[in-house]
Amino acid sequence: MRQRCSLRTSGWTLRMGKGPSIGHWKRCGRRIEGFLIRPGRSAGMVLILVLVVVALLSLAALSFSQWMLAEREAAELAVRQSQAQALADSGIEMARLFLALDSADQNEAGGWYENPDYFRARVIRDDTDPRYRGRFTVVSPAVDDLGLRQGIRFGLEDESTKLNLNTLLLADEYAENGARQILLALPGMTEEIADAILDWIDPDNEPREYGAEADYYALLDPPYLPKNGPLESIEELLLVRGVTPALLFGADANRNGMVDSDEPPADSIEGVDNIDGVMDSGWSAYLTLYSMELNVRPDGRPKVYLNQDNMEQLYKELEEAVGQAYATFIVAYRQNGPYTGSQRGQAIPTGQLDLSKPAKVKLSQVLDLVGVRVQVTFQGDDRPTVLESPFPDAPVVSGVYLKVLMENTTVNPSPLIPGRININQAPRIVLAGIPGMTEDILQEILSRRHKNPVDRPEGREYETWIYTEGIVTLAEMKALMPFITGGGHVFRGQFVGYFDGGGPSARLEAILDTTVRPARILFWRNLSHLGRGYPLETLGVELDTLLW
Repeated sequence: MRQRCSLRTSGWTLRMGKGPSIGHWKRCGRRIEGFLIRPGRSAGMVLILVLVVVALLSLAALSFSQWMLAEREAAELAVRQSQAQALADSGIEMARLFLALDSADQNEAGGWYENPDYFRARVIRDDTDPRYRGRFTVVSPAVDDLGLRQGIRFGLEDESTKLNLNTLLLADEYAENGARQILLALPGMTEEIADAILDWIDPDNEPREYGAEADYYALLDPPYLPKNGPLESIEELLLVRGVTPALLFGADANRNGMVDSDEPPADSIEGVDNIDGVMDSGWSAYLTLYSMELNVRPDGRPKVYLNQDNMEQLYKELEEAVGQAYATFIVAYRQNGPYTGSQRGQAIPTGQLDLSKPAKVKLSQVLDLVGVRVQVTFQGDDRPTVLESPFPDAPVVSGVYLKVLMENTTVNPSPLIPGRININQAPRIVLAGIPGMTEDILQEILSRRHKNPVDRPEGREYETWIYTEGIVTLAEMKALMPFITGGGHVFRGQFVGYFDGGGPSARLEAILDTTVRPARILFWRNLSHLGRGYPLETLGVELDTLLW
């Protein structure tokens, strides 16, 4: 007879198998022959819990590993991003070093305007792995005579090629509504916007004919007051009535000097016909706050101030700088003023001036000495003598004496002159608004000039070359002279730091002031959030190592 008995002990159930009957069984802890041992319900739960715990620990380990890998990649990316910015900063420092050279040494080294040997693809960190080979490139927009952007060049940009908003009000001192006239040359500029800009920066609260002052801005929501003082950034113009981001910045969203294929079309900007592309970068391409030029001799010494009161000191400084004949005529002119009679004069002074006699007139500009006569009574003489100017009104001859006068003398005692426009490089749009600038004069300047100082003929470093070469008359030169210069001493550039193998990059914009030595940084801005801006092939890499 088959017997089936069971014994439940500590989570295990003992069942008798089909073997022969044994009559009895031994209790817990002893061997029971013919019985099978099977897991119970509680043992299955433990196994499931163990599997769940193992799975959770595995997921935690995987998540931790991925997190640590992400942290490692982020740390490496941050380091490489910092290295890229350091590469761009190195470009700024090398530009400062280059600009510390004198003009002759700069030109011999290729110049600052277009110099790919110095400013393109300079290796700062060398490495056999292209991912870690770091370079910098200095980029500026290539602009044609009209002001159209024609790609890029590897060099710096003279800020004096632009309109200095913080010196615009000075134009009203030389021409009626001169500041408005200068602004109206910008594409899309209206009299209302021009006057509103001038009201924003002038010190009074009296609105101009088409302008806006505090009464207008107080009614806005939220209300604010006009600056009534110098601008601190070009972007501040967006607070001025009528100025919009499209007018100020155009379609060049990433500020690389051109409209890329992924940027919005720029054919029309708020009613401005931009079919020729002059507003691709908006008004910002033609405006600045920083243009400045040195008013010293080429060796850095102060120029002779022609309007000083001490005649003895003036004569002594002039005699040393420009010679006795020039010194005698200039001091005689200061003491007596121009002679308007009909008597012919002698070309070479023959007597001694009474240097104790005070000055009678002041010069408004160096050109006041050109083509005039002076009547002077020399010491010991009973009768006055008429002197012909050693500076005749003759364009070809004037090239000799004007170089001497411009290098050594000045009517402005300041060592710095801000805001004048560089006629050697400024685009047509900027030059066209200068009071006294006619279309014929403008065409002649554009057709004859050389933008790159390395290629520029001798004598064109001063604005008077347009007179010495017969483009303008003496009267026209006098009218233009307060507004123009032959070159400035403040430079702008974009400095791109990058690696041959791609990866992180940095793009900085800086403005360098070379009126001091070493050059100082007037303005610095990080443009890296707008992207590298230029393909690696354009910036310069070893093509066989390019990864992407």
